[in-house]
Amino acid sequence: MLERCSDLSAAAWLERGDDPWPVLVTFGPSGYPSYARLRFLADPAFEGQPEGDADLGIAPYDTDQWPVLLEHLASHTRTPDDCFFCLWDGWPEVHAVLSGPRLGIPAGTYPPVRGYFVFHGPLSDFGIWGPPDIWPAEPPTCEPAFIWPADHSWCVANDVDPHYAGIGGERQLIEQLVSDSRLDVVATAPRDNHPRYR
Repeated sequence: MLERCSDLSAAAWLERGDDPWPVLVTFGPSGYPSYARLRFLADPAFEGQPEGDADLGIAPYDTDQWPVLLEHLASHTRTPDDCFFCLWDGWPEVHAVLSGPRLGIPAGTYPPVRGYFVFHGPLSDFGIWGPPDIWPAEPPTCEPAFIWPADHSWCVANDVDPHYAGIGGERQLIEQLVSDSRLDVVATAPRDNHPRYR
C-alpha cells in the first residue's frame, strides 16, 4: 500500500528544471537519454479527429499495458521498493477526500497551478492509494500522473489530457519497451510535434 507524503522534497525535482509545462506533464523532466510514448489509444487517423471517434476496440483505454510497463520499469532501477507517485488532485473522488500538502506545478492556464498528492512505496503497489479506510466509498482507480524511483533512473508522466503516457529513461529501457509486442510504445523526443485528438 502506498503512503501519503507530507514532506514533498522528493518531488521538488519536477519543479526545478526549465521544461515548459506541457512538456513536463507529458514526458517528465528533461535530461534522459531517450523518451517514448506509451499509447492507450492509437494516434489520431487525421488532424482534428475527435477522441470520441477513435477506434476504441473493447475498452476505451488500453490500461492493461500498465502491468507490462511496470515489469520493465522495475528491472531498470536499483530502488523498485522506493518509488514515488503523484495523484492529480483534480479527480473528483480524490479532491473530495484528500487535503493537505500537495505538489503544485504552474500550468499557466486555468487553473494556474495543477496540484498533486505525493505517495511513496514499492512500484508493485501501483494504484493502491493508501489504506482503504481513508476512502469513504471505493478507493479510487485513478492512474498516477507521475511515477519515478528514488534513484531517478526513469520517469513516467501521465497527464490527464493526452492519449498516451510519456517515459524518459536509459536507451536500453526505451528499446525494450518499443520491442515488447505487448505494449504500444513508440520512441520520440519530448519537444516533437506529438499527435493529439481534438
